[in-house]
Amino acid sequence: MQENKYIGDEKMIKMLEHYKCPTPLDVVKMRFVGAICSPNLELRPTDVISSFWPSGKAPRLQTKDEADLFFKFFMGLWDDIFERVKNNKIKLEKLSYKDLFEYFERRFVCIEQGFVEGFWGGNTDIKMPAYLAKLIDSMSELSGAYSGLNYKLAKGGNKEEITTALKSVDAMVEKTIAYIIEKSVLPRIESLQRTVN
Repeated sequence: MQENKYIGDEKMIKMLEHYKCPTPLDVVKMRFVGAICSPNLELRPTDVISSFWPSGKAPRLQTKDEADLFFKFFMGLWDDIFERVKNNKIKLEKLSYKDLFEYFERRFVCIEQGFVEGFWGGNTDIKMPAYLAKLIDSMSELSGAYSGLNYKLAKGGNKEEITTALKSVDAMVEKTIAYIIEKSVLPRIESLQRTVN
């Protein structure tokens, strides 16, 4: 059950700009996905939200009303992402193939600084089954595949072949996330509903 309604991408982008958030919305979303999938049950939404700004640079919220609204907007997105995880419907954001260099860069950041960073939540050692550790390692390898394709393109590689490979990497990322959710998250989904505190 969603407690807070998501305000939508357009308004959320404006809010992130207002608070000078250096983390783009697609990375914010994927970091939430990673955090929800994390076996670290100590990880709270507020920890994830504060990670969107460099250490010590989080916005100073002037009043209780402002703080309430700030967290309500973020928790609306958290609840929206939680529902998608619960239904195992996490998809990568659609991007244009017109600028492949930007595509690779955004995908790399989205997976590595989004999902993987959200999963670890600032920890370097989380107790988890070996298969899950392998899957998270494979997510980092897949983010590296975007960098490899970027390099190929920069060296004048065949654009059509690179685009085909790119679609394949995107599909693998989505399949890996779906598998993590199915095997590790859904069996314990009821215990994962977290509040802002």
